[in-house]
Amino acid sequence: MKYPTRILFLISLFTCNLIFSQENTYASTLIPDELTEDANAVVRNSIIEITIKGIDKMVVYEKEVVTVLNELGNDDARIAKRYNNDTKITKLSAKIYDALGKQIKKYSKRKFSDVSAISGGTLYSDERVKYVDYIPVAYPYTVVFESEYKNSSTGFIPRWYPTEGYYVGIEKSQYKLNNPLKIIVRTKKKNFKNYPIQDKSSEFNLHYIFENQRAIKPEVLTIASRDFMPYLIVASNNFSLKGVKGYASNWKEFGKWENNNLISGRDILEPATVTKIKDLVKDVDNPIEKAKLIYEFVQNKTRYIGVQVGIGGWKPILANQVDKVGYGDCKGLTNYTKALLAAVGITSYYTLVYAKQKINIDKDFATFQGNHAILNIPASELSGGNDVWLECTSQTIPFGFLGDFTDDRDVLVITPEGGVIKRTPSYKNETNLQTTKATIRLDEKGTIQATLVRVSKGLKFDNRYHYDRYPKEELIKHYKSKVWSYNNNLEVESVKLKNDKEQVVFTEDFSISIEDYATVTDEEILFRVNFFNKNSFIPKRYRNRKLPLQISRGFKDEDDSIIEIPKGYQVETLFEDKSIINKFGMYQISIDKIDEHHIKYKRTLFIKEGLYPKEDYKAYRAFRRKVAKNDNLRIALIKL
Repeated sequence: MKYPTRILFLISLFTCNLIFSQENTYASTLIPDELTEDANAVVRNSIIEITIKGIDKMVVYEKEVVTVLNELGNDDARIAKRYNNDTKITKLSAKIYDALGKQIKKYSKRKFSDVSAISGGTLYSDERVKYVDYIPVAYPYTVVFESEYKNSSTGFIPRWYPTEGYYVGIEKSQYKLNNPLKIIVRTKKKNFKNYPIQDKSSEFNLHYIFENQRAIKPEVLTIASRDFMPYLIVASNNFSLKGVKGYASNWKEFGKWENNNLISGRDILEPATVTKIKDLVKDVDNPIEKAKLIYEFVQNKTRYIGVQVGIGGWKPILANQVDKVGYGDCKGLTNYTKALLAAVGITSYYTLVYAKQKINIDKDFATFQGNHAILNIPASELSGGNDVWLECTSQTIPFGFLGDFTDDRDVLVITPEGGVIKRTPSYKNETNLQTTKATIRLDEKGTIQATLVRVSKGLKFDNRYHYDRYPKEELIKHYKSKVWSYNNNLEVESVKLKNDKEQVVFTEDFSISIEDYATVTDEEILFRVNFFNKNSFIPKRYRNRKLPLQISRGFKDEDDSIIEIPKGYQVETLFEDKSIINKFGMYQISIDKIDEHHIKYKRTLFIKEGLYPKEDYKAYRAFRRKVAKNDNLRIALIKL
């Protein structure tokens, strides 16, 4: 059939316009100005659509269209999809568009690179990642990334984080969960009320829409993003994990399922090992001392290596296998220590925790949580007192000490009767104590010779106890370039370290010299009186602070220095004592004349942990400015 020329022209024009319209959809100029303000990237359209087809069958489709505005936004448009033996990727593609919305790259599934996702310290893992390493040639550009995968483990229904993090504008983001079998699904919506999130969910299906969100800028000294940004957690009461089916609607049920299916029966030891451990503690009656000996045995015998194959991401290696090979991951080493303690009659419990970042196990919402395992010995097993918590992956940490890796957070203790939420010990405020005592001799050339003893406790200990494993050259370099970098010409002539694991105290004994520390003229010597603990931190200034002030870790520093001044000089003027006491802590300094040749400098800085309204940020900043100013005070010695 022949068409008139005009009709062919119109068809051609319509087709061109349609193609141009489709491409132009991704033009960066179409993004509203308010969404690019403070943004490194803008999510044009994002959707997660999950279909639960059975207790052990889930299909997840994801599409994300992201316009990257500058180099800092590249991480917000990663083209990568992780998978393992439990996951089958059925669809995978990516397209790249330039600023005008013209397609410049296209990647099908077969063009994705496929590599192991093993991280440092992991020996075995079935985790892999398919990815495209796109290197942009110009900004802005847009990535359209689509994927679909099937998963037999429904214990990990994808969560929704609609704001995508800092410096990201959101044009539209959606979360859908299709539940045709009407399986009971629980949800927890965090921080939804502060954001314009539309809820179009029905009784068994979920559908949330989030639109037109300006980029959020981070602020220092504030709450974590999870405490104010919205996110959605979803869990099914009936679930499957690597082929192991379960049911749990609360932590008691979840803990009992985990104990029965993942923990129980994995604490068997060879008879020879049991005999060895019993002989180790045969002359000890105190259960705490028994536990200490066993913990030391584990530290000397084993080392940490990650194992993430199959259900190994959640089930510990058999205790007798760890005993045989001498290594394991956090799960295996915790279970091994648990088995050794049981061999001498001490009951302990495998415990799930979020490590590194201070995140609580959500005590109101039972689902797979935590990224680390530690061990809990209840007080009832230790003749009263407090529970003891053991970090079983470290070969050097003291018995019962957690440090900031897992302290002060809600954890899930797995018992045969079910899961129990407990809280780990905290190291607060004055507990994190550093005391420094120095004797300093200043000569007429402005050089100082000093002996210095620094004692660290609590989290101050946690920051330093590993120093005794540094090679000497590396340790000296650390002191010069990190600890006292503000002192030019500093030389550590000697240092002795004492790591008292029993008392959890770390002591450093120094001999130090600093040439040209003081400024010398014909008439005077001018020097900073705070030699070894200058704190110059001043929080960033905000014209319009939006988030509350959080001081996440408190501490206390006490400094005492005896300063010998050179003969032929006298102190011109001693500054008056200074004292600042407020809700944030305390700062006090004093300098006193002992005799004609010696003066004494005392300093105390106490910063108190706490959460304060945003209106207090300005006052806290002013407080830290005064501390920094006074830590830099100088005195003059006048030549006689």
